[in-house]
Amino acid sequence: MQAIEQIIEKCLEGDQQGYEALYHAHAESIYRLCYSILLNRQDAEDVTQEAFVYAFKNLHRYDPQRAAFKTWLYTIAISRCRNLYRRKRPALMDITQILQLNVPGPKNESPESVLVAHDARNALEEALAALSPRLREAVVLRYGHGLMYREMAEVMNCPQKTAESRVRLAHEALRGVLQTDGAVLLEELLTSS
Repeated sequence: MQAIEQIIEKCLEGDQQGYEALYHAHAESIYRLCYSILLNRQDAEDVTQEAFVYAFKNLHRYDPQRAAFKTWLYTIAISRCRNLYRRKRPALMDITQILQLNVPGPKNESPESVLVAHDARNALEEALAALSPRLREAVVLRYGHGLMYREMAEVMNCPQKTAESRVRLAHEALRGVLQTDGAVLLEELLTSS
């Protein structure tokens, strides 16, 4: 694949294939980011499209010296998500899927072990969904998208220490909400990331 700067240059010259290349390279991760924040497929699709339309219209403003293209695009998507999130309150959903967490399954297939794994997953889903939008954003960016704290700070438009603090606060909130079994599960998940 061509360097992102070359693709952007083609876009700025009006090349439709450049826009398609940018879209296909980033659409899935932007959609997943939007979905993890908005917790609604239709809203995530709409906001993903809005983010790309805005990014493409403002591509001339992108400065590779200030941020990576992916970081710039994440910032646009997060901003659009926040705007929509303020207007809508999301329902509880499977946030562990969004974060691509591998919740440990049963080691044997006894009904009891299946029930324990199911209960642990539900406890984790409820705890993650109970986080404030800003803390959930931090967890999603850190563990769902693998961003470093510096990149998170750029996307969330805050100092790096604030990004670190939000992840720490999310850990504390999750530990406080989860029962003993859930806390062990959380520790396993966070240390494996």
